[in-house]
Amino acid sequence: MINRLVDFSLDNRFLVIVLWLLIGALGFQSMRKLPVDAVPDVTNIQVQVLTNSPGLAPQEMESFVTFPVESAMSGLPAVEEIRSVSKFGLSVVTVVFEEGTDIYWARQLVSERLVEAREAIPEGYGVPEMGPISTGLGEIYQFELKGEGYTPMELRTLLDWVVNYQLRTVPGVVEVNAFGGELKTYQITLDPQRLTSLGISAGHVFESIRGNNRNVGGGYIAHAGEQYLIRGEGLVENLEDLARIVVAKDERGTPVYLEDLGRVEFAPMIRQGAVTRDGKGEAVVGIVMMLMGENSRRVAEDVHAKVQEIQQTLPEGVDIDTFYNRTELVDRTIHTVARNLVEGGLLVILVILLLLGNLTGGLLVAASIPISMLVAITAMERFGISGNLMSLGAVDFGIIVDGSIVIIENIVRHIKKHRDDTRTPHLEKIRRACHQVARPVVFAVGIITIVYLPVLSLRGIEGKMFRPMALTVVFAMAGSLICALTLMPVLASFLLKRVREKEPILFRIARRVYEPVLRKTVARPARTAMVAGGIFVATLTLVPFLGAVFMPRLDEGAIAMQVWRLPSVSLATSNEISLAVEKTIKEEFPEVETVVSRTGRAEIATDPMGVEISDTYLILNPRDTWRYETKDELLAALNETLEAQFPGVMFSYSQPIELRVAELISGVRSDVGIQIYAGGGTLDDMRDVAEEVATVVRGVDGMEEVKAEQIIGLPTLTVDVDRRAIARLGLNVEDVLNVVETIGGRTVGTVIEGQRRFFVQARFDPSVRDDLESLRTLPVALSTPEGGPAHWVPLQQVADVRIATGPAQISREKIQRKITVEANVRGRDLASAVAEARTAVEAGIDLPPGWYIEWGGQFENLQAASARLSVLVPLALLLIFVMLYTAFGSGRMAALIYLNLPLAASGGIVALAVRDYPFSISAGVGFIALFGVAVMNGVVLVEYILQRRREGASPTEAATDAGRMRLRPVLMTALTDIIGFMPMALATTAGAEVQRPLATVVIGGLAGSFFLTLLVIPSLSQWFAGRRTDPEL
Repeated sequence: MINRLVDFSLDNRFLVIVLWLLIGALGFQSMRKLPVDAVPDVTNIQVQVLTNSPGLAPQEMESFVTFPVESAMSGLPAVEEIRSVSKFGLSVVTVVFEEGTDIYWARQLVSERLVEAREAIPEGYGVPEMGPISTGLGEIYQFELKGEGYTPMELRTLLDWVVNYQLRTVPGVVEVNAFGGELKTYQITLDPQRLTSLGISAGHVFESIRGNNRNVGGGYIAHAGEQYLIRGEGLVENLEDLARIVVAKDERGTPVYLEDLGRVEFAPMIRQGAVTRDGKGEAVVGIVMMLMGENSRRVAEDVHAKVQEIQQTLPEGVDIDTFYNRTELVDRTIHTVARNLVEGGLLVILVILLLLGNLTGGLLVAASIPISMLVAITAMERFGISGNLMSLGAVDFGIIVDGSIVIIENIVRHIKKHRDDTRTPHLEKIRRACHQVARPVVFAVGIITIVYLPVLSLRGIEGKMFRPMALTVVFAMAGSLICALTLMPVLASFLLKRVREKEPILFRIARRVYEPVLRKTVARPARTAMVAGGIFVATLTLVPFLGAVFMPRLDEGAIAMQVWRLPSVSLATSNEISLAVEKTIKEEFPEVETVVSRTGRAEIATDPMGVEISDTYLILNPRDTWRYETKDELLAALNETLEAQFPGVMFSYSQPIELRVAELISGVRSDVGIQIYAGGGTLDDMRDVAEEVATVVRGVDGMEEVKAEQIIGLPTLTVDVDRRAIARLGLNVEDVLNVVETIGGRTVGTVIEGQRRFFVQARFDPSVRDDLESLRTLPVALSTPEGGPAHWVPLQQVADVRIATGPAQISREKIQRKITVEANVRGRDLASAVAEARTAVEAGIDLPPGWYIEWGGQFENLQAASARLSVLVPLALLLIFVMLYTAFGSGRMAALIYLNLPLAASGGIVALAVRDYPFSISAGVGFIALFGVAVMNGVVLVEYILQRRREGASPTEAATDAGRMRLRPVLMTALTDIIGFMPMALATTAGAEVQRPLATVVIGGLAGSFFLTLLVIPSLSQWFAGRRTDPEL
């Protein structure tokens, strides 16, 4: 069948050329449509349920909101995990679905269950709603809206109602989050003394505003044969309308207007967050979120173009200053990929030309590179695989051209060998040469392709990272195999009429060195086997010292620094600290271009972050302007400076995408998350255990930035209604709570200005809100007969007003409470650091009955991926053996080629050790790829050994002849594979961190297996092939 494909191609040469031209045209069309990104999106399928309920403490949010939502979501099909966070006024429940679940189907399921959850939540305690569809790669564009002479409220209003809505029209944008500045509201700042003197309660004020801000319909009337709709208009349209609302009448019958009770003004909504930048003050920032599955480069470019367009429509003096654009990371990463591919391709072509010694043949082999890649790109576009660091960056042109090398090299050798045979047509010589090697080429390329198939079984983050790579390699290898069997013979028949008489000098040197060594090893197979076995055993001793990490960090060109303060800190104090930190960074670190800090959460909260935490983004200048060699050195200097100048403040470091992805996937923002599940006890007990664990972990070398989740320490002014007291006075709980709610601000309506909508809120004067004694004496109106004088009692007479320290945050998972201790690993590998920490915690901490600890974060991902690789690697090895057995019909010959694998593995291990790289999932996938490539060279060599044995040669002669005759193809394939990966292994540009371990393993392993293939296999073939010469061999 294989030979028939070659025959068909040679018999229909022009048809084959036309078909490949059509395939090339289709490939170029697919290339233009192929989505491009920096890295694959590894975020899991999840739906967030958000409930805002201002005024509820964390424990109340947990009881009244979070628990009903969790209960409603339990039992949904395909759910892997439900976790939640309850903060002051906010509940966030995250429902994680199994991989492969359709996000819209998942949201439909959650939406249906939300009906049940809403019924279980008491009225007035918030309405649970689904969060937007976004991912860890969602924040693609960030900008500041600035303008001299404009107030923060004016800038925020422009952002919310001008910039925001225009950016939402860009395809692929799911939402634009506004952060910072002041959210405009119509505010009635009430004076308690005026309320008292006029005998008006806060509840009456609320009802008066609601009753004076509405439109109604009156049906219709028929008049003169026509129908007229009836409508009554009473909406508030401006401050004057609001101020002139009549609330009551005084004893003389004079109307009491709303403006008589205090100030009616524009004022900001109460804030739980802010943004500062470069130590210069607060900023108004927009964050553009991309819809899941969209092409981030295209969306970011479209957003940037829209921003330029919006800039023209803004008032004079208002500018949009972009400080983060995902396109820059994508461009830098794709530049790395393109550079590696171009350099690798050129080096591969150079090696082919030098070793083949035939310019035409070398160019033919080189032509298979773009042809195979066009096939791969066409398949990628059809299967929805984006072109990114992993899908394109791990492609080695040396592997792609292996099949074409063997075909063309044998054609060149055959034409040279039969150059004096004038009776045989040139086309027939090509046909015979292809028939000799077509079968081993198919099996060899097939083996490389098959060993990538287990990678397709990877799940989780590692699956989303490496499945695109495996599919791309499979597509490219399939294209290269078909090209080698069809197009290469056809082009060779036209272009390879004559070949050089003389072998290339590099090949002659290699042969001169190789043949004496080959004769010695063939003469002493036992000694050769012992040396090979000794090398393998010796390299195994290096394995325990390698260490392990989950994935090398992709350098995003930015730093995400988290700043942690005490839970009791105010927003104003947090802002002061952020500004001081930013100023220090800008003054002492010229490597930083700009610093932006996001503290707390926005007014309409979608994130549970409190005011004690800031996400500080450091956008870095180009590397050639740095004073430090590496980013780790920069981080060390930065941390040393900040810790010295800001005692009591804790800093931890990550990267923008890395931080967001880690938080979404596991809820942990650090490398290691030590999750303590409490089977009972109080929040105080949980805090105490967590602090003990944190203390133990801090003593482990390499564990840095260790911090326990801050669940206690939020100062709370509690107004506990005295039911007996209000019963004696004829009051309701609502009468007292209306007063309490007015302290922070009660939303009592909406004002619509054209397309813009603004809340109306009522609050007490700041002089009252900021004074504890004034709060205790706030007036609570008593019920009085109609027209009678109003009577009042102070708040402290009907309630217990006290300050206490309460919960700051309550986290839950698996329908129970938990607390997390987070840590980052610096200066050592993740696996050994966690192993030491686990041993220390197990020895030093006695958990209460029913409590247990799970180790999560990146370590959890490493454990899951290692467990899957422990199954997939043996499966890949089994598949290789099955293919070898199928190819040769002999278990002995399959075992002979299988001997390639130990020294290939040895070379990969030594290469990791020499470069001081820990084992990672990237390196693990490199080993899988290595095994396939290493076996391919063995197949080519063993096939010739068996051919010589069938011709009647002795085992020694067959081994020696095979080594001599297959030296060039084995040398060419090995060197092209190694050279093809070399730019990837040595690259230092953006994204190279993920590629280097994979390339290092393949290069080291191929170097080791190359010598094994050419020396050990011929030597040991005398044992495995025996002395039979029948066709079964």
